[in-house]
Amino acid sequence: MWLLRIAGVFADSEPEILRALEAKPLKRLEGGYLLARLANPALLRVSATAKFVRWNLPVHHSWPCSPPAIPGFIEKAAQALWRKFGGCQPQTILVGALDPGGSNRYYRALASNLRGRTLQLFPPAAALRQAEDQDSLAPTLFCLVGKEGLFCGSQSPALSNGFYPGGTRFIRQNGPGTISRAGAKIAEALHQLRLQRLPPPAGSHWLELGASPGGMTAELLARGYRVTAVDRAALDARLDRARGLQAVVADAASFQPARGTAYDAILSDMNGDPLDAITRVIRLAGHLRHGGLVVFTLKLPGVADFAATNAIEAEVVAAAAAAGLRLLARTHLTYNRHEFTLFFDRQAAFQPAGKNL
Repeated sequence: MWLLRIAGVFADSEPEILRALEAKPLKRLEGGYLLARLANPALLRVSATAKFVRWNLPVHHSWPCSPPAIPGFIEKAAQALWRKFGGCQPQTILVGALDPGGSNRYYRALASNLRGRTLQLFPPAAALRQAEDQDSLAPTLFCLVGKEGLFCGSQSPALSNGFYPGGTRFIRQNGPGTISRAGAKIAEALHQLRLQRLPPPAGSHWLELGASPGGMTAELLARGYRVTAVDRAALDARLDRARGLQAVVADAASFQPARGTAYDAILSDMNGDPLDAITRVIRLAGHLRHGGLVVFTLKLPGVADFAATNAIEAEVVAAAAAAGLRLLARTHLTYNRHEFTLFFDRQAAFQPAGKNL
């Protein structure tokens, strides 16, 4: 039995998604989770359809119940986890609420208290301070608790597609001074990238295409990056004279970097046809250092059909591969709408002038 988390934006395509993954639905849970049986779990690793599944976990232990109705639930659950997983030596134990965005704080508190008690039973090595400190390839004991009970499994963050139970941590998108929600999207993307490789170090030079109004730009600058931000529209006035920023009012289709310019990463969140967008990225990838990163939002305006979505993505990936851009990962982020985030790195022999990574 598996826990699958499929974003509600793909609800109309869910039957086709499940068929393609050879998954038999068993029960729908809160928070967008689905209990299912998988005839071939390997499809979650190799099938392009897996991009529709935001997070997954094999259920090695479940306790269907109403936690508030169970006296001593935390102690009983912690002891059960120790008996079931005590000999497995997980790198850490993480517990979350099935519906972390819900208004009821009870289950968030319950998850925190259950983790604290469970860690008391396991060896001290299992008490990592930060979820991001995990080895993405080592097994973690993930647990989710909610009004339908407790569901747990042991799997690496890379196979689960996230460092946290259910995926990524909550990232505020509407705080004071926020320019746009896109800042939360790139923050989550860089967090997700750590499942595959480390993000570029502070001081790296990003080329951002489709930058206006500047939500992603502001987030990159806050992380100590240098940014060349290109858009036909101007950036938010709050970014005027921002340190490390070069704002260029131009169409990405005609923008031409100065001779000898080399970028460490390219970010594309351009609207419009995705094949046009990847063509513009490919043209400018000649200025990307060998091993450099591309973060590409695959936008699907007017495309709701499951087969058409897969076909467009295949065309984009093929065009990128032909240009020497290797696909690292594809995923649907919490802050994606009807779109996906694709990660590439530059594998071609092209070596621009300037200092290498």
